[in-house]
Amino acid sequence: MAEVLVAQRIEELKTQLNQYAYEYYVKDQPTVEDHVYDALYRELIELETKHPDLITEDSPTQRVGGIILEGFEKAVHDIPLYSLNDVFSQAEILAFDQRVQKAVGHPVTYTCELKIDGLSISLRYEEGKFVRGATRGDGSVGENITENLKTVKSIPMTLREPITIEVRGECYMPKASFLRLNQEREEAGLDVFANPRNAAAGSLRQLDSGVTAKRNLSTFLYAVADVAPLEAETQYDMLTELDQLGFRINTESRLCETIEEVWSYIEELHEHRMELPYEIDGVVIKVNEFHLQEELGFTVKAPRWAAAYKFPPEEAQTMIEDIEWTIGRTGVVTPTAVMTPVRVAGTTVSRASLHNSDYIKMKDIRLQDTVIIYKAGDIIPEVAQVVLEKRPEESVPYEIPSHCPICASELIHLDEEVALRCINPKCPAQMKEGLSHFVSRNAMNIEGLGPRVLAQMYDNELVKDVADLYFLKEEELLTLDKIKEKSANNILTAIEASKKNSAERLVFGLGIRHVGAKAAKILMEHFETIRALSQATEEEILNLHSMGSTIADSLVTYFENQEVHELLDELEAAGVNFNYLGRTTSQIAAVKSPFKDKTVVLTGKLTTYTRQEAKEKIENLGGKVTGSVSKKTDIVVAGEEAGSKLVKAESLGVTVWDEAQMVEAIEGSS
Repeated sequence: MAEVLVAQRIEELKTQLNQYAYEYYVKDQPTVEDHVYDALYRELIELETKHPDLITEDSPTQRVGGIILEGFEKAVHDIPLYSLNDVFSQAEILAFDQRVQKAVGHPVTYTCELKIDGLSISLRYEEGKFVRGATRGDGSVGENITENLKTVKSIPMTLREPITIEVRGECYMPKASFLRLNQEREEAGLDVFANPRNAAAGSLRQLDSGVTAKRNLSTFLYAVADVAPLEAETQYDMLTELDQLGFRINTESRLCETIEEVWSYIEELHEHRMELPYEIDGVVIKVNEFHLQEELGFTVKAPRWAAAYKFPPEEAQTMIEDIEWTIGRTGVVTPTAVMTPVRVAGTTVSRASLHNSDYIKMKDIRLQDTVIIYKAGDIIPEVAQVVLEKRPEESVPYEIPSHCPICASELIHLDEEVALRCINPKCPAQMKEGLSHFVSRNAMNIEGLGPRVLAQMYDNELVKDVADLYFLKEEELLTLDKIKEKSANNILTAIEASKKNSAERLVFGLGIRHVGAKAAKILMEHFETIRALSQATEEEILNLHSMGSTIADSLVTYFENQEVHELLDELEAAGVNFNYLGRTTSQIAAVKSPFKDKTVVLTGKLTTYTRQEAKEKIENLGGKVTGSVSKKTDIVVAGEEAGSKLVKAESLGVTVWDEAQMVEAIEGSS
């Protein structure tokens, strides 16, 4: 390909991929499926690898991280980032409004915005190109974290207009990402983050931008250092203009004509804040008109035209009745506080994770202590502190166990881990957890084998590892408590059916450290058979998109174990499928199907395929199957007795097919 054509194709790919990223990360309205984006992304990587002189700062490939920083340079803010004066009651909000009215001589309108609990950032663009990103710091001097912010996909590298501007906002971690990150850290024996804000701050201040890239951060932008480059004359209109430039803004913002409307908005947000996918800790109130903001001016630290209402903390007192220690399938021993039930943040709480032994020591948590609890990120019950004045006189420090509560093996701290870990590979608790993981829905999906039944099987020595499940006999199952002939037959049928699963389910079910369901599918799409994956080198795995050194090292280490290959031999002898049954990314890209790049919802009873079979067939034909109907839905397949989803589809004008049309489309695709 001639150099000029390569350059032209690279520009086309950059434009297309940046648009897709904008639709996905900024507008939450994706227009193409992941595999379409991935195929274009790989093409861009290939072209840039062959022509490195054509790589530019605004290329999507420059977002992925991997740059190791020696430290953060200082970033001077020419126009300071001011803090806000906090208010905590309706009376203080009314007093704020009275001060504003007294200063300007008349009532004003206010823009109300959610107070996102993240890290304040400042982004500078020159002629529409992102050139610097910094933390707030002390307001005058922050830290240059440009490379890390390049990995945050909701931050545009190029604006929709070539203007020079400095925008301010908040970088945060969504609640779902926070839960997932803490779970991964806990399983790895690392310290967990106390809340999403700390997680976001810790992620942005990584010296390895590759770590930041994996943390799934997002942003909301809501201010500019100097409004001169914009046409907007009000705060509310400025948000619209930032949206048009390509920034992600928060759509919960509201224009309020009176201070009474402001209070109503605050009460409304306080009621449904738990439903938001991100954490907020209040509402920011700003005088809407810019000329009035200028007239009101600033104090030494804060603008006189804005205030931050802080929600009261959702806390409660309860008593620690016991501390239980559970062992996960990786051997990490996790303490859980068993508490007197108490209501906090809308739910009754009786248990809270204590994370690790260091956490217990740091907070000096003891049995029979009265503690204050809250929900970290409004989702996870956490112990905030011990109420020392209520501690019993006979109280003694809690003794951390030195041996596994299940197998009595000595507990250890591996290098750089805060967690205690049982390293006995034959520990019954780990074996049982491993069996439960293997039969779970996202793994081999063997119905009827719940934790209670599996525990009986293990305790009665019917199974010692996952391969033994495939050699169970009916007479053995009938020896278990509450298992009758029908239940035994159902279990054996489910076990037999699981042999036909596509191999990515088996890879995930094996419980290889750091390899989740999505990673298992990516691996099998490439290597196609488990035997091929088991022979893969670390370099071959690292060459795959989204596979990092942690996963690669974990896989190679796992398959170096001779016992693993003996287990695979047993599974293969039992007739368990080792091949990937889905289509590879390149095959999906070549598919000709009415489902390609379409969002499909299945509703009602299907007769030709099960719901799961239909879902897999549609996804193999390039479609995406979701569970709810919206304006973004392309096709609703209505089986027998279709209900509310069909009604909603008809009201939105979404295309509705019957089952016969779906079957015809599946069978007619190539």
